[in-house]
Parts: sequence; C-alpha cells; structure tokens
Amino acid sequence: MADPARRRRPSLAIVASLAMAGAVAWAAPAIAATGGAAPSEGLLLAQIAVLVVLARALGELMLRLGQPAVMGHLLAGILLGPSLFGLLWPAAQHLLFPPSPGQKAMIAGLSNFGILMLLLLAGMETDLALVRRIRRAAITASAGGIAIPFVVGFALGQALPDSLLPDPGKRLITSLFLGTALSISSVKIVATVIRDMGFLRRDIGQVILASAIVDDTIGWTIIAITLSLAAHGTFDWWSVARGVIGTLAFLALSFTFGRRIVFKLIQWTNDLARGEAPVIATIILIMAVMALATDAIGVHTVLGAFVAGILIGESPILTQQIDEQLRGITAGLFMPVFFGLAGISTDLTVLADPRLFLLTLGLIAIASIGKAAGAFTGGWLGGLSGRQSLALATGMNARGSTEVIVASIGFSMGVVSESLFTMIVAMAFITTTAMPPTLRWALARLPLDQDERKRLSREEADARGFLRGFERVLVAVDDSPKGRFAARIAGLLAGPRGSPVTILEAARETTPGEGAAAAAIVRSAAAIPAVEQAGLANPVDVVERRVDLPWHEAVSAEAHKGYDLLVIGIDPIGAPDGGFHDKVSRLAHGFPGSIAVIAARARHEIDPGAGPRILVPVTGSDVSRRGAEVALALGKAVETRVTALSVIAPEARHARERLGTRIRDAGEVGKEIKALADAIEQPVRIARRMDISPEDAILREARLGDHDLIVLGVSRRPGERLSFGELAAALLESSDRSLLFLAPAGARPAGGAT
Repeated sequence: MADPARRRRPSLAIVASLAMAGAVAWAAPAIAATGGAAPSEGLLLAQIAVLVVLARALGELMLRLGQPAVMGHLLAGILLGPSLFGLLWPAAQHLLFPPSPGQKAMIAGLSNFGILMLLLLAGMETDLALVRRIRRAAITASAGGIAIPFVVGFALGQALPDSLLPDPGKRLITSLFLGTALSISSVKIVATVIRDMGFLRRDIGQVILASAIVDDTIGWTIIAITLSLAAHGTFDWWSVARGVIGTLAFLALSFTFGRRIVFKLIQWTNDLARGEAPVIATIILIMAVMALATDAIGVHTVLGAFVAGILIGESPILTQQIDEQLRGITAGLFMPVFFGLAGISTDLTVLADPRLFLLTLGLIAIASIGKAAGAFTGGWLGGLSGRQSLALATGMNARGSTEVIVASIGFSMGVVSESLFTMIVAMAFITTTAMPPTLRWALARLPLDQDERKRLSREEADARGFLRGFERVLVAVDDSPKGRFAARIAGLLAGPRGSPVTILEAARETTPGEGAAAAAIVRSAAAIPAVEQAGLANPVDVVERRVDLPWHEAVSAEAHKGYDLLVIGIDPIGAPDGGFHDKVSRLAHGFPGSIAVIAARARHEIDPGAGPRILVPVTGSDVSRRGAEVALALGKAVETRVTALSVIAPEARHARERLGTRIRDAGEVGKEIKALADAIEQPVRIARRMDISPEDAILREARLGDHDLIVLGVSRRPGERLSFGELAAALLESSDRSLLFLAPAGARPAGGAT
C-alpha cells in the first residue's frame, strides 16, 4: 500500500510550482502602478510579498521531503531569478525585480539587516556550556574540519582563472575568503537535522553540534577579519594585525564586561519598561551597538551580531515568549527576503558553460571531501571511534544558510564574482540536501551502549524536573533567624542554576538594611563549594529592591516580571490560632507562581547557616514529587544525604482504587525517588511508614534520623487565608524541626497525605 505522505507530495509540488505564478499575479497591480520608474514603496511591498509567499510554499514542501525549510527559501529566489523566471519571461522578471540601483537598494537594505538578525539567532543557538562539556572532541573535530578545507579552498582560489575573479589584483583576498567559506558549517541546519532524528542528546549528536558551534564561532571571526582586509583593498601586515587585535579585544570585552552589561540591560527593560515588546527592542539595540562596535574597529558587522546573540542567549531571564517572538519575525520576514534575494542573484544559466559546470562539480567535491576528511581526522584524534568519526564527517558537511550568508557578503563587497557566487550557492544547496540522508545512514550504524542509555535516562528525568526551567527567584524575608534561613535556602536553590534573585524590601514594613543582609546570605549560599563544582560560569545576580509599598502589594507588583518562585521567610510564620499568619497569606496571594514558605526552628533559629539534614515525605502525588526534587537539590548543594519517607496512611491504603494513579504503593514511590536522585547523582535513603498517621510518621522519622529540615510538597487550598491542607497545618503547629512547604504553580489538592 502506498505511503499517504508520498501520495501528497505530487500535489504539494504542483501547489509550490503554481505559487510563483499566483504570487506574481497577485502583486501585478502594484507592479503595474509603479511603471518600473523611480524607486517605489509599492514595488518593494510587492517584492516582499512574492518572496514570502513563494518561500513559505517551497519551505513547506522541503520540510515534507525531509529537507530544511531554508532550502525552500533559497529555491524560491532561484526560481524568481534569471535561472527560471528571467529565462522564461525576462520582461516580467525585470519588472518585478528591476536592475535600477535605487530600487535594488531598498530591498537590499532589508536583506542586509536580515543578515544581522540571522546571525543574532545563530548566536542565541550557540550553547557554550555544551562546548565546555565535550571540548576535546569538539575542538579537534572543528580544527580538522576547518584546517583541511581552508587550505584546499585557498589553493583553489589561487588556481582560479582571472575571469572568475572580480578583481585579479585581489586574488589573495578572494582566496582567503573562499578558503574560509568552504570551511564552516551551518549550526542551524546541523541542529535541526539532529533534533528531527532524535539524536540531539546522543553522545555523537552533542559532538556534532558542539563542533558546528566551534566552527561557526571560529569561521565568523575569520570571515570578519578577511572582510576587513577586503575593505582596505590591499593586504598588509598592519591591517591584519589591527583586525586580529581588534577582534580579540572585542571578544575579550564581550565575554567579560559585555556579558554582565547585556544581562543587566535585559533585566532592567523587563522589570521597568511598560511598552509593547520592550525586551525585543532592547535585544535589537544590543545587536546594533555590538555590530557598530565591530564595524568601528574595521571588522564586519556580522561578528558583532553573532557575539550579541551568544550573550543574549545566555541571559537567564530571556523567556520562551520573547525568544519565540524574535524568531517569528526573523523566520516570517527576514529569512524569506534574504535567502530569496540570494537565490535571485544566482544565475544557474552560467553553468551551461562546460568549464564552469566542471569547476562547480570540482568545488562541490573539494568542499565535501575536504570537510569530511578534516572532521573525520579531528574526531579520530579527539577520541571518537571510526563509526562516530564517520557520522561526524557526514554531519559537518552541511553549509546551508551559513554558506549563503558568507557568499552574499562577499558578493556585496566585491570579493566574489557573480559566477563564483553562483558556484558557491550551488555547492551549499547540494551539500545541505545531501547531508540529512547521509547522516541518517551513518547514525543508524551507531547503536546505544549501556552507559549512554543510562545517561539519556537520567537526562530525560532531569528535563522533566520542576527546577529545570527556573529563571528568576523572588525573595520576601525579614532580618529574623527565619528570614536569614529562608534567604540561605533561596541561595542554595538559585546557585546551581544561576537563577537571578531579587530581594524584596518593602519600605513601610521592614527595617533599612534588611535587604542588604539577605542579599549577602543569598550570595554566600549560592557560592558554596558544591555549587562551584556544578560548573556555574558566573555568580548569581542578586538585586535588592526597595519599594514604597506594603509588602504584599510589592510582591503583586513584581509578580508579572517573570519570576518562577517566591520564597517567604518572616517572623511570625504561624498565627496564634493555628495556620499561617495573615501577613504570609497576603504575600502568597499576591504571587500566582510557585511559592516556598520556610519556617526556621530549633537549630536553625540559633544558627541559620547550619547545613540542614533533610527529610522529605513522599506519597506518589505530583506535588510530593516536586517537594522531593527540591529536597534532593538542597541535599546536592550542601553535600548531605536526603531521606525520603514514603507515607501511605491506613485509610489511604483502602482508598487506593478511588485515588488511582495519585497514590502508588510504597515500593513504586521509592523507585521513583531513587531515579530522581540518580539523575543528579545525589545519595538518598528510602524509608517507609504505612502503619501510623502521616503526621506521626513524619515526626517520628525526623527524631530517629536526627533530621532538622522537613521538605513537604503541598498544594494551595482555596480561601482568603493561605492553607496547604491538614497535614501541613499539623506539622506547622507541632513540629520542632524546620519546615519548607513547596506549593508548585497550578497544583490542585489531590486528596492524598500532602
């Protein structure tokens, strides 16, 4: 029986082929109104509309064929250019895309800005932490994958006939450019294919992606220096030295002071600005300033945009919504326009010349063999097996968007001739479309071994974790021992993740200086040795915010700024008549996200900095699982073993069928907690109590095990007064051990012990 997807492909192809004619007909009134005379905004809009419509149609077709959508964007331009549309109907093609400098400059300006946006996104996708984890294999593979094709590409540039050079007097510059252009891979294409194949977290998938990241970083740096030489017109050592020194200085400043400045700008805009999409505007401003900085030192603006993307991508408060908005406008407008114009500049009719056709085949062979040989050699030297090195060699052979961007920049600067530009684009198109099937073939030969299977299981469990996506923490504490202990807990949770912390100091309800004391405690807790061993690159950012509002109103005012957790630690926590104090209730009701209410008792009232010995009751419910994750994270931070107490009350055992999956038997609960602990390599002891009430079981285990902190996952109950249920209320009233109640956002009462 035929595959339904295969039956749909002919219809998609027909639709895509008709899209060009339909788009042109749709834009015909605007084109006719301009008359092809002076530069026209109407014609510009018609050009954009045609490019976007056809690029989207062909991009969808490419995705259905298992190819990257960007290849459809490039193909749209090729069809609209002299290769097809201009060949079949030259008058209409010149009417839609007239050669007049004024009209070309209008859409070229949009396209050039699109290059910066594409490099910004490429930088945001650059995971430096991944490179650090597997730096040996990534660096050797990238070095080999760059060195060999660079040397071969440079030699090819030296051997090219003068007719293919825009200026034979600048052959050296063209050779340097060609060598660099043949050396780099497309991170976006590589990441997309590996992700679609489910190999992103495999060992070889991470090596391929990390190598592509190093490729891009080194490649864009070399391209920027090479193009700075082209801008000077001649090769001299002073120009080289100035470009290299300027680039190194720019990179050094960017990854030290620049990282901090970028983060603070995004944080300040997110917290204080009230306009529409203020963070997007700030990101574009950062990109523009850094691009101008590289331009000022004589290096191309692409390097500034790429580095800006890296720094912005590392910002800990860059929300998914902001990221999607930025990618949406780039994918919807700038990518179709840029790659469409690149395709329009590609004249495949020149390949009718047998000499140029053979040269193009030679260029494709040199690029493919050189890159594959270099990556294979580098992977082998980096400790990979032969099969892994083969997969790396095939995966690194995708140029895609990166190559087209490089070729377009060289063409616009006069370093690449039109014929050479066409050859490079053809090479990029063919190597990119060949990469997915060859990589699938190579990866199919790499079965999972036992160690990798265990690592993937741990990472899968960690990816589903409650703390995984935490970006910001809001802390409302006073200067009492309870407040200082809560501040310490906040630092221990924020430290390993690098989550920014805001200490909220309400002017009317706290004593001046309390925020500063809490900030010092958070910083100290976030910088303990266990946190440093986790590989945190930067200290946790702690902001002390004093507002002229009652405390609960201040929390409400802050809540919309992207916080994931509110930590409450004040005195008193409990009310005289039982339950939580009204002040705690008002603070919690002003925050819709997850909250952690902390009550310091016994040893922690005397010494808030004492390392806690942790007990976490678990029942198998979602909220108790979240509490266990927090308990294990705290145990990991202070390097102490955690005891997980599996509690099933006698009455709950008889209601197991009614409760369904919300409550599991003690053995299954213990296995789940053990898996969570293994995922972060945290020792855990499993204890079980099923013969007494949950309250008695928890207090008894705390005494027997000498635990001084009980972490309890809870859910909020409806009502004006904060309530976490009967068990939490009982522990709050009777426990002589410190308590941490964790209420995840959106958690609902499950009817279990917690």
